[in-house]
Amino acid sequence: MLTKTTTLLSLLFLVFAFTASNAQQLSYKPINPAFGGDTFNYQWLIQSAEAQNKFTDPAENITDDTSELDSFTDGLNRQLLSGFSRQILNLQLGEQELAPGVFTIGSYEVEILESLEGLVVNLLDTNTGDQTQIIIPNN
Repeated sequence: MLTKTTTLLSLLFLVFAFTASNAQQLSYKPINPAFGGDTFNYQWLIQSAEAQNKFTDPAENITDDTSELDSFTDGLNRQLLSGFSRQILNLQLGEQELAPGVFTIGSYEVEILESLEGLVVNLLDTNTGDQTQIIIPNN
């Protein structure tokens, strides 16, 4: 019985010694640069994510179907509003005066009136209903 126990113990000792000799220290190094990985992996991760992405942006598929007349109208509206903003800046600096009244510039309605606070300019986009109010204080 002693020989069986010593053989069994020596066999167990060899098994544990063999497994201990093959053990190694585990170390973890992240791949993603956001979590401390190498920054050179960033481009590879982006390309890999884009290749797996099955979703498409609906805004990319919209084509610009505006006519030349619509483009001309939009450009004219932008120029008129730009001129209007220049007039407001000149008024602020004291070089010109804006006359009170209601004006329609393309799809914008501009109302200019005098108040106790100063000159009030109300802008209304008639297409969307967006409003802006500018108050130019009295000098």
